[in-house]
Amino acid sequence: MVDVAKVHEIVQRHGARKEHVIAVLLECQEEYRYLPRQVLEEVASGIDVPLTSILRVATFFRAFSLRPIGRHHVHVCMGTACNIQGGPRLVEALERELKIKRGDTTPDLEFSLDTVNCVGCCGLAPVVTVGTEVHGKMRQSAVPRLVKQYRKEATHAKDVH
Repeated sequence: MVDVAKVHEIVQRHGARKEHVIAVLLECQEEYRYLPRQVLEEVASGIDVPLTSILRVATFFRAFSLRPIGRHHVHVCMGTACNIQGGPRLVEALERELKIKRGDTTPDLEFSLDTVNCVGCCGLAPVVTVGTEVHGKMRQSAVPRLVKQYRKEATHAKDVH
């Protein structure tokens, strides 16, 4: 559910100007983990620009998602070194383990799976990132343990709250 007041607060904090739309959308996405349509509508209204202008920005930049993103965003590097060292097989292993396809999010919103062109850690190939954490020299056999580690963190976080 979108907190309209929160969106308006974000817009106002950035000055409600169209040249700040990227910063506004980034903060909104951080708040909701994606950009729901209602958020886009509120941003357009708050900045006083057409919704189509906001949609153009939100769909142009890969940093934005119009679909929910999991709490743990998993990226498999597909740069040359990672590709040669088994990146595509890691994608397949993660798809099996998470029971989703690349580009999808698990139904519990815990994991999203994507590929990236290069993480910049070629010496650690193949590389998987989970959020900002880098896991180098990954092997298919390590995928179940990796997923279990983050599921355990999610379960622990729920127990604490």
